Amino acid sequence: MNPSKTALLTIDLQNDFLHADGAYGRANQSADAILKLPEMIKPIRDALINAGGTYISAQFTLVPGRGGEPLIAPHLKKLRPFLGKGDFAPGSFGHDLVNELAPADFTIEKVNYSAFYQTRLEYILNHQDINTLIIGGIVTNGGVASTVRDAHLRDIHTILLSDGCAAFNSQVHDATVTSLSTVSEVLSCADALSLIKKIE
Repeated sequence: MNPSKTALLTIDLQNDFLHADGAYGRANQSADAILKLPEMIKPIRDALINAGGTYISAQFTLVPGRGGEPLIAPHLKKLRPFLGKGDFAPGSFGHDLVNELAPADFTIEKVNYSAFYQTRLEYILNHQDINTLIIGGIVTNGGVASTVRDAHLRDIHTILLSDGCAAFNSQVHDATVTSLSTVSEVLSCADALSLIKKIE
């Protein structure tokens, strides 16, 4: 690993997902494994930045339409009927990266599962000459999995943080990590941190 060519990429670690006053918190939609992610990932962020690496935060975005009503996919509206006006809106408290990990070097507004889909992520990676992504966040079987697979298609080396990502169901998380091990290196947060510290 060359730190100057490596970025930590977190997926959807935002107030609307994690904070008690966020959209999911108000709807009592959470999981302990998800709430623990910032404290798991913060040491990796700090060590990588100290070693000369980059931190990129990809943040789920509901684009406000006329009257502020969000442009929301039908399947998501059915799955999460509590989402509404102001949730995950750019510039809002809920859309922001959680305080424990802020600030990121770059913020990506993500409108679908993958952080690559119709975003400027690939431009940033190319401009910064980044060829390795350390990936964590939520949910393992959604945004994380889609991003890991899209990185693989672009010949970007990925390190998936096995305990630095989470899902609402632990069995789904475990099965997804096993599946992704065919296209990504998989390390625990502790092992990834040790790897970074060896090359600082």
